[in-house]
Amino acid sequence: MSRERAVLAVVVCVSAIAYGALSLLRLADFEASAYDLVIFDQAVRSYSHFDLPVAIVKGVHNDFGPGFTVLGDHWSPILALLAPLYWVYDGPQTLLVAQAVLLAVAAIPLWVFARRALGAGVAHVTAIAYSLSWPVVEAVAFDFHEVAFVPLLSAVLLERWQAGGRLGVGLATFGLLCVKEDMGLLVAGFGLVLLTRHGRRLMGGAFVAGGLASTWLASQVLIPAFGGRSDYYWAYGAIGPDPASAARNALADPVAVVAQLGTPPVKLVTLGLLLGLTLLAALLSPLVLMAVPLLAERMLASSFPNWWVPDHHYNAFVVVVILAAGVDGVRRFRTGSERAVRWWAAGVLAFAMATVPFFSLSALADPGLYGHDRRERAAAAAVAVVPDGALVEAANNLAPALSGRSTVLLWDRTPRWAPWVVADIGRKTFPFQSLAEQRARVDALQGQGYGIRFAGDDFVVLARGPQGR
Repeated sequence: MSRERAVLAVVVCVSAIAYGALSLLRLADFEASAYDLVIFDQAVRSYSHFDLPVAIVKGVHNDFGPGFTVLGDHWSPILALLAPLYWVYDGPQTLLVAQAVLLAVAAIPLWVFARRALGAGVAHVTAIAYSLSWPVVEAVAFDFHEVAFVPLLSAVLLERWQAGGRLGVGLATFGLLCVKEDMGLLVAGFGLVLLTRHGRRLMGGAFVAGGLASTWLASQVLIPAFGGRSDYYWAYGAIGPDPASAARNALADPVAVVAQLGTPPVKLVTLGLLLGLTLLAALLSPLVLMAVPLLAERMLASSFPNWWVPDHHYNAFVVVVILAAGVDGVRRFRTGSERAVRWWAAGVLAFAMATVPFFSLSALADPGLYGHDRRERAAAAAVAVVPDGALVEAANNLAPALSGRSTVLLWDRTPRWAPWVVADIGRKTFPFQSLAEQRARVDALQGQGYGIRFAGDDFVVLARGPQGR
């Protein structure tokens, strides 16, 4: 193995270990959640049994019914690729490890892209900056999501395009369209890039049209066909109540639409942090156009606040595109100065390292992550009371600990009358509006004949009938 590849291998392996440690320790400390880890755990488990990806926790909580398949929520058939891993180990830990590996290995094609453009030194810096980047870290820290596939697929797409490999571009594009319904917007964005290149405009138009058509087909036809609603994630009420109205209002008052990009101002903070990954060099490359449709989808929204903040996983959908655009931008405007390139690379690495203390990767330096405090010990004792195979309503952060061995429903504001209930009465938990409401629910369950099987610190386990069966 060459020295260059050895360095890359170290970066990838250390990243995978760090990502896996962070997510698994969060799971062990009851910081993972039913929304969304249990949803994906139930779905992939169904795939592993050669069934449709049913997630009863999602179907019951959101009133779609217990047989609801997640294909009616998001068009993500690529999740079926993870099903064989459940034949080895059946539990949510499998998803977290798979996500850690997928996110880490995305550095490989990104490294190849950067090496071909600016040399091995910049390629190493780009790989490290990606691995430390806050969008990737925040995705790791928030359970599991289908975004785990996107950095790798988008990096392969861009590297194969750079190398002139049409088959690789086609396969990566197909993979992206199987990740989520709005990945058609990312594909359309790639088409915009091609439109800027002489001799590639016909292909670019095909990518734009195909990407938009894919997003329409998935959201308006396929998702409803699997029991979902085509308007479930309509988030643009500030522009219009439906797509047709939003389009008319945008034509009549485009200034109001542009203003929505900065309402609330945290949207501008998120965009600034994204562009800061490359010290604004991404703006020098047409590759940045690839991210524009997907960013517009999020930043024009007026509901679903998680879409536009730096937290959570949504920024990981575009992180590779931004970094690749930065590399390409520097390549275009370096004017023969290798010193300028080195200074840029040093700045990018410094920015990545400077953001670490402000995001979730810094938790690995917290001794508290490696042991259980009083509350966590009580949570472990509470979930241990529930027998294997039980149907159980569990508080949001307790549900992942039960998902691998029980049928889990979310303990929410509607009584489901499951035989077992694991309640949190120490901290407000999703989706309750207050701690008082949670405690009142426990009292109401006792009034309906549920008996207490465990009560310790912040947690109560209740069962219906003498044995809770």
